[in-house]
Amino acid sequence: MASVAERRDRGAFATLFDYYSPRLNAYLIRLGADRTTAEEITQEVMVTLWHKADLFDPTKSSLGTWLYRVARNRRIDIARRDRVDYVDPSEYALDIPDDQAPDADGQIDAQTREDVLRTAMADLPEEQRVLVRLAFFDSLSHSEIAARTGLPLGTVKSRIRLAFSRLRRVLEAGGVDDAV
Repeated sequence: MASVAERRDRGAFATLFDYYSPRLNAYLIRLGADRTTAEEITQEVMVTLWHKADLFDPTKSSLGTWLYRVARNRRIDIARRDRVDYVDPSEYALDIPDDQAPDADGQIDAQTREDVLRTAMADLPEEQRVLVRLAFFDSLSHSEIAARTGLPLGTVKSRIRLAFSRLRRVLEAGGVDDAV
């Protein structure tokens, strides 16, 4: 992080971008942002990192915490701009009915998606399944996976890409849209 703040190191920034952007995007989607908005906010957060890296204070928080906070605040700003009556659920969770809770159909759909995904994961070749788990359940970057497994970085990326291709085909065949 210091190399980005002090020397504007593009390589260091690219590494941070590759690590944090998919995680921020997934975080924003979990917060309720649609895919397009999540991608736009993620881009804005990473631009903020590039331009304001010198404002980051590692004694106050980790880089991840700082980036997630910037993303969350940007999402709130957009929601407030788009809806005057927006209330941040984390601030008033006890006072607000859970309007975001899925209805019975939504719960059944979610369970169906989960079942199809679990079956699709089990059908992946072991070498792909292991890498997907490391990437998405252990939140490791491709470089960290390569270091942990001893595989070349290109092999890690190729196997994960192949796994997603297989998962996408199985999920689409199972009637699950936009899952991967």
